[in-house]
Amino acid sequence: MTSLKKITEFRRPVAINLASRASASGCEDCGARHHGLCDALTDDELAFLARVAQRLTLAAGTALIEEGEPAQYFYNINSGNIRLFKSLPDGRRQITGFAGPGHFLGLAATGKNVFSAETMEPVQLCRFSRTAMASMFEEFPVLERKLLDVAMHELVLSQQQMLLLGRKTAIERIASFLLSWAERQEICAAGTLPKPNTTMKLPLSRTDLADFLGLTIETVSRSLSYLKRDGLIEIPNIHEIVLLRPQALSDIAEAAV
Repeated sequence: MTSLKKITEFRRPVAINLASRASASGCEDCGARHHGLCDALTDDELAFLARVAQRLTLAAGTALIEEGEPAQYFYNINSGNIRLFKSLPDGRRQITGFAGPGHFLGLAATGKNVFSAETMEPVQLCRFSRTAMASMFEEFPVLERKLLDVAMHELVLSQQQMLLLGRKTAIERIASFLLSWAERQEICAAGTLPKPNTTMKLPLSRTDLADFLGLTIETVSRSLSYLKRDGLIEIPNIHEIVLLRPQALSDIAEAAV
């Protein structure tokens, strides 16, 4: 049964501190320059986009998008990781995804946000007013077309998540997640496996992992212990995992496909 934790059990997110805002500057030193939307833009196009960007540095636990609130901004993540989740009327939550460098958030089809977003660690991002972006789309339509490509990619990820939750066992879900996280961290190229004995950072808590994979915390712990006992992974600490046998993980992950 899906593990959905009471939101009230979690530390209340802190508000965005606009005092930390810096004026838009050059993008050459930005962590997202060669990821996502920014990677698809030329230097001239990027300079055009930077005209309406506000650069923010947010502390861990900051809520930047609230489900049901007016959709006023787009966000481009430069560094750090963000959890995305939806809330149920009784206060439970389901994590629907994670956003890291290069991800573009806020592409709501309606006037209200359809999910919430909270920083998992210190995050740097660019924030764009939807009003300003709309006027820029008129002046520079290539940006709108490239944002559409971003939205289509997110749709593919949503379909993969439905397969993950609907068809796979707990062990298969954990194995699938570990390999996808390695790809997200650019430990390996898309569609390839990391090398044996690869170490990767995992900023998620076990609660986050359970909420994302539709499992209980106990099931997540048992599944990780199983993979460790069989020599597929090592767990030096709670936020680090060594992928000892990526091919064996892939064989498990693909069992339900």
